[in-house]
Amino acid sequence: MKKIGLTGGIGVGKTYVSKIFKQMGIPVFNADEQAKICMVEDVNLKDAVKLAFGENMYLKGVLQNEALAKIVFKNNTALAKLNALVHPIVKQKFEDWCNVKSTLMVIKESAILFESDSHLGLDAVICVSAPESLRIARLKERDGCSHEDIKNRMKKQMYQVQKEELADFVIINNEEKLLLPQLVNFIKEME
Repeated sequence: MKKIGLTGGIGVGKTYVSKIFKQMGIPVFNADEQAKICMVEDVNLKDAVKLAFGENMYLKGVLQNEALAKIVFKNNTALAKLNALVHPIVKQKFEDWCNVKSTLMVIKESAILFESDSHLGLDAVICVSAPESLRIARLKERDGCSHEDIKNRMKKQMYQVQKEELADFVIINNEEKLLLPQLVNFIKEME
């Protein structure tokens, strides 16, 4: 089984590319979604988050996303601490998920694949790319965020060009170049 990472900056269209892979019969593990699930369901993780960031991060058992986000997105040390708690659990979930799959290829989608060292142990990494202006337009439409909020979120991630340099393959999602032929070519190269 080939384990393929799929990453890219916010707004490049990772999830859209993942949907195409799914339609092609290739299973996709969304690490970012799994992290959110673990933050809600994993009792040990919840206890660790409370210990690290305060009991008020969970009120009546419900994760206070906005309160936690305010802490970690303004403080790189706090973000690193949260990532150190969450990523080992997500990594194990991915391995367990792979163990029950019988396909020749699986995709691990993660916005912070390189930043979290989640690319280690994968056979290849795809970086989805799109111009920053298009990314901002997509995020404004999708999330209703302000231009300033989007730029701040982008600043917290590894630069897109760095991700592209670290990746084995770059998929252009600029609404001009067709995606499907790029994905078919990638699959052929991985065979």
